[in-house]
Amino acid sequence: MQSDAGATLHQPPFTKFWISRTLSSSSFQMLSVAIGWQMYALTHDAFSLGLVGLAQFLPMVLLTLVVGQVADRFDRRLIVFLCQLIEGAIAILLLAGSINGWLGRTEILVAAAVIGACRAFEGPSSSSLLPMLVPKELLPKAIAWTTSAGQTSMILGPTIGGLLYAAGPELVYTTSAVALFASCILTFFIRVERVARKSEPVTLSSLFSGLVFVRRHPVILGTISLDLFAVLLGGATALLPIFAQDILHTGPVGLGVMRTAPAIGALLMSLALAYYPMKRALGPTLFGALAVFGLATMLFAVSTQLWISLTALLLIGASDVISVVIRSSLVQLQTPDEMRGRVNAVNSLFIGTSNQLGEFESGTLAGLVGPVQAAFIGGLGTIAVAGLWMFLFPSLRRLKSLTES
Repeated sequence: MQSDAGATLHQPPFTKFWISRTLSSSSFQMLSVAIGWQMYALTHDAFSLGLVGLAQFLPMVLLTLVVGQVADRFDRRLIVFLCQLIEGAIAILLLAGSINGWLGRTEILVAAAVIGACRAFEGPSSSSLLPMLVPKELLPKAIAWTTSAGQTSMILGPTIGGLLYAAGPELVYTTSAVALFASCILTFFIRVERVARKSEPVTLSSLFSGLVFVRRHPVILGTISLDLFAVLLGGATALLPIFAQDILHTGPVGLGVMRTAPAIGALLMSLALAYYPMKRALGPTLFGALAVFGLATMLFAVSTQLWISLTALLLIGASDVISVVIRSSLVQLQTPDEMRGRVNAVNSLFIGTSNQLGEFESGTLAGLVGPVQAAFIGGLGTIAVAGLWMFLFPSLRRLKSLTES
């Protein structure tokens, strides 16, 4: 009898989707490394480097309501295909600019903004496409596998991008373009049953319907907002350079290992969940994972030994994935197909906001009270938020299965 992960991987549409997603996400990570390095090499200006991140982040915020509408009205597979095609074209333009010497600060910022806009459309469309590729009972395993693709990209993308950049940005852009075009081809050949979309008019009400849907479903609202505030407060990874240099004295090599540790923990946990999915007591499991996340953050804050810090970072990554898989599964299973694009757009906004603002919060607090205190307070704050959410969202606390509402 074929079971767990094997049944998921033997779904041809999902296999193409998984490989395509891995290639696309890895390419994005490689491009981010190359764009950042090249911007600083050209300008030697930290402010310009910060603008690159802002150029990638702003489209996601500004286009949230639009991308949800698009994902719910048009062929999601085609949207993902076009986004990957445009990203590949941008990589080619960056390559041409590097070779011919016309690539400057403005061109890089425009490229970063276009890539950010493509990712804004691709994320919700890709997430909304996933439930159409596997039977409903395999969806939690498919989400775990998709999460593993993201974590693999987080590990391999920056590493490959950094190694290739040593030979010049042109090699990074070439590799990214090839990977993105390969991802396009795989996406194009995904076969999915066509779904008739309602031709409802675009109104102010329909634009905000994703937010309204989340607000009216306490379990979804609870888990999305819980993840937002937990990551917002517990963003210790933003302080890794300070810990590596001033506290652990490990240098650049140690910093690289520390940056990889949460992704490795997340990858291992996502693979475990692909084979052994969570089926019972999801509410207690979610809050237990957040408690581990907070305690591991506090352990990292007070550690003065590299091996202890790495252990804490592995636990941070592993416990965070449990929250990600539960949240993603709830959103997919409890949202009607015709609303998935808009709800996934809201979910993507929450995720992006928590990551970006979490780094800002951690850096600001570290500047006020010091890095150790900031990380420790962040971990403590995560545990406090978990306790508060258990009180505010009792239905989430009592949640037993993914289909409960």
